Amino acid sequence: MVAYIRTMAVERKQWLDEGSFRDGVALCQTIPGATAMQTAAYVGLRARGVGGAIVSFVGFGLPAFILMLTFSALYTYTHTVPAVISAFSGLQAIIVAIIANATVSFGKTTLKNWGTIVIAVVAAVLFGIGVNPLIVIAAAALFGLVLMKGQNAFHSAGAPTQQPLSMKPFALFLTFVVAVFILLLLIQRQLFDLAILMFRIDLFAFGGGFASVPLMFHEIVQVRHWMDSSTFLNGIALGQVTPGPIVITATFVGYMLYGLPGGLAATFGVFSPSCLMVIGVVPYFDRLRASLYFNRAMSGILSSFVGLLLTVTVRFASPVQWDFPHVLFACAALVALLLKVDILWVVLIGTALSVVVL
Repeated sequence: MVAYIRTMAVERKQWLDEGSFRDGVALCQTIPGATAMQTAAYVGLRARGVGGAIVSFVGFGLPAFILMLTFSALYTYTHTVPAVISAFSGLQAIIVAIIANATVSFGKTTLKNWGTIVIAVVAAVLFGIGVNPLIVIAAAALFGLVLMKGQNAFHSAGAPTQQPLSMKPFALFLTFVVAVFILLLLIQRQLFDLAILMFRIDLFAFGGGFASVPLMFHEIVQVRHWMDSSTFLNGIALGQVTPGPIVITATFVGYMLYGLPGGLAATFGVFSPSCLMVIGVVPYFDRLRASLYFNRAMSGILSSFVGLLLTVTVRFASPVQWDFPHVLFACAALVALLLKVDILWVVLIGTALSVVVL
């Protein structure tokens, strides 16, 4: 999706130059949240200011949100139909492969020396024995400061990102976000708690949308027991059919808990930090990335997510009925993903085969 955004913004519309776009991608890969959505917001910010960032962000995520609401509503009425049960049974094995592939991808780009490997292993063990993921992430940042002494600072290859930006629109948007949370608190405390939880999950999802999976799984399934792991896996499967990031699973969770108001509250909670951070961090990004301490801490945090995703892969695999067809589906999906087959085709073909075979 980032490549498509680049083609549109740099080549077709010429809203910003190549160097500025590369800096924006670097920013969105550094801060927590869904990278593609934040890249869209960054383009909007450069083209039309804070207002442009907000409408780009909303416009990019709106199709996935509408589709996920539709799928969630259909799921509540059809999840007991035999054909649907078969489809999700196969998809659960495929989702295990998708998370395993995300673990491999994170590992290839993150685990570059013995220090990062140690952090990943320790994070996997801590998460495996039930330590809160946020504590694991904080500990990983401290380990990164100590172990990553050779970590280099970032140097921008393009135009500086410290171009003057008025903070008044940002302050107005921040006020709006706070006002929505207050309104949710006044309307229904459960909706407020759900939105705040999703806000916190996205706030610590360093490394892109997949980094939210272990955090959401821990909070939704293990701590609060709002749904079982199989239903959560089904929500991830539905999210992979939409054109949006994997954090759109929050819409499914909210809808299953409180219907349409829950879907709206969860979606607002999980996406608002990403938009706020893009708008708020851009003027200070070069200074931030030039800090050796920041880069060391980020290396530690990203390494911990390799361990967290590995543990989640194992936990997602536990409720799956691992007979020959399920093993075959998972292995075929993993091979296809490693060969760079589009994830949408993997999910759609897997769904069709599940209905026929299982």
